Amino acid sequence: MNDRFRTEELDKLPSMDALIAAIGERNMTPGWIPRPNSSVRMKEMRSAFVPAHWRYADAKLAMQSAGRLIATEQAERRNFIMRNPVPANADATLRTLVCAYQSILPGEKARSHRHSPHALRVILESRGSYSIVDGEKTPMETGDVVLTPGWSWHGHGHEGNEQAYWLDGLDVPLTEQLEPMFFEEHPDGWQPVHTATEVSPMRFAWADTLAALQRAAADAAGHFGATIELAAPTMPSIALKMHRWPALWRSRPYRHAANTVYVVMQGSGNSTIGEHRFDWAFGDAIAAPAWSRIEHRAGEEAVMFSMSDENLMRWTRYYRFESMN
Repeated sequence: MNDRFRTEELDKLPSMDALIAAIGERNMTPGWIPRPNSSVRMKEMRSAFVPAHWRYADAKLAMQSAGRLIATEQAERRNFIMRNPVPANADATLRTLVCAYQSILPGEKARSHRHSPHALRVILESRGSYSIVDGEKTPMETGDVVLTPGWSWHGHGHEGNEQAYWLDGLDVPLTEQLEPMFFEEHPDGWQPVHTATEVSPMRFAWADTLAALQRAAADAAGHFGATIELAAPTMPSIALKMHRWPALWRSRPYRHAANTVYVVMQGSGNSTIGEHRFDWAFGDAIAAPAWSRIEHRAGEEAVMFSMSDENLMRWTRYYRFESMN
């Protein structure tokens, strides 16, 4: 450190500029002067991320090409990361979440590993693929949601006849910001299967989800439609929900302090996120940054999956909700 101002002279500095220089040399900043990029006095939150839309039809064709061009030896996870189109963003979908389309070919197996971030898979098209989480093998069939809690060993494979497709969701950006990132390859390459079951806390089967949605009532205010929560207590940073919207349904607009990614499980319609309108169909993904105005319209009857950091925002008492016109 440049000790131009000795400690015994700090209480005898001749001017404000000298004081600011002296304290700056000691890696301190006066709190009363303007600071570039400081947001502490912002009237309300403003995300650096923007609304975005990814089309499954595009990703599916690209994954078919990837299946021809890239072997599992070259890419252990054959996926396409959904990068929010903002400057200096490497691969985050939203501030705390990242999503990707992933595919696996019949007969393939993806080696087991584990990492700090919590993860999940939303199965878009699959017959015969499976997941192994901490030695438990469960099916990954069309419409299922399969969990991989942080630091759980996990791998997957495919015993069916057709290429399988899903969407991955993880809280990697959150983990990177907090910095407790750890990763480990399984010492055996593929974790042995200790149990095989169709019913598991790690799997939300599509048939069960549809049945629960049929029993669910729409929210009285009209913001969300019929909604169920997919409880995942081992993944406390991510809230998982399914919504059912009848044909021609229109939501009451709102905004909330939660970063949300929507995945179309069934039907078609459009969503206005902020000032951006997105027409969506099966398998599409839409990113809604926190505090964006959100309004959904169903064309035909639709089922929409959502993952968000709402649980985290509520736990930290940062969560806010505002109904809008």
